[in-house]
Amino acid sequence: MAQYLDPKNDLIFKRIFGEHPDLLIDFLNAVMPFEPDIQIVSIEYLSNELSPDKPKNKHSIVDVRCKDNYKRQFIIEMQMFWNSDFYNRMLFNAGKAYVRQIDRGDEYHLLNPVYTLALVNENFDHKTDKFHHHYQIVNRENTDEIIPGLEFVLFELTDKFRPESISDRKLMILWLRFLKETGEKMQKLPDEMQENEHILKAAQLCERGAFTPEELDAYEKYWDYIRTEKAIREGSKREGRAEGEAIGLEKGKAIGLEKGKAIGLEKGKAIGLEKGRTEGEAIGEHKKAIIIAKKLLSKGMSVEDVCDTSGLSKEQINELT
Repeated sequence: MAQYLDPKNDLIFKRIFGEHPDLLIDFLNAVMPFEPDIQIVSIEYLSNELSPDKPKNKHSIVDVRCKDNYKRQFIIEMQMFWNSDFYNRMLFNAGKAYVRQIDRGDEYHLLNPVYTLALVNENFDHKTDKFHHHYQIVNRENTDEIIPGLEFVLFELTDKFRPESISDRKLMILWLRFLKETGEKMQKLPDEMQENEHILKAAQLCERGAFTPEELDAYEKYWDYIRTEKAIREGSKREGRAEGEAIGLEKGKAIGLEKGKAIGLEKGKAIGLEKGRTEGEAIGEHKKAIIIAKKLLSKGMSVEDVCDTSGLSKEQINELT
């Protein structure tokens, strides 16, 4: 029983699509949005030195470039990780490939379309459950009006990939299944893949026995890098979440303290007002009692009777005399 290696690996991907034009032609015809009458018949491999990646991204993106019999150019990327910078990278590389087709003084009609095909091993569009994305330059008010020249086709080879959602493009689904499912865990190539001569050939190129010990060592080093980078990314996310939570907690405390001060001030005002009213009423009653007591004393009423009437004590009455 054959042991298969993962075709998403840099070494395997380039061997399949960078060294076997018949496989690349069949793959592109299957997954690209071509009209039936303009299918690729032949290709010419081109240099992929458009924009050298930074060392940290060296193993996360695999490029294969070619030009077909219609002079259309294709940039095929296998992306193991995704971040928003890849949009800029794709635009930059596609734009660079587009303008490099002519020299200064040449006519613009000599420019031919450039297509970017990106196979992404992560979810990047969280606003939709679709795994297939096709971008063009279109009129926002009338999307039938298209400026030709640059197109971008992206596939998310993740749990969003559901073969049953595109029933009319069986060959496309078969190739994408091959890329997603083939690997060390596969015990046997599915019958439907064996029945397709191109996918069967691609699978045979993935067999472990077809590689030298040095190549297998490079294969494992690639996955070591991917695992390390993934661990770093996950660690950064956790640290970011923890830092965000700490900032949020401090901000929450500050807001709560400020709000508490405001509430306390209002409550203090209310208590003070109520206390002031009570004390004021008490003072008023006392003054009123003194006025009454003085009047009664002036009429010759005894101290005891004045005490009973005014509510003042004998000591307070004596202070008035």
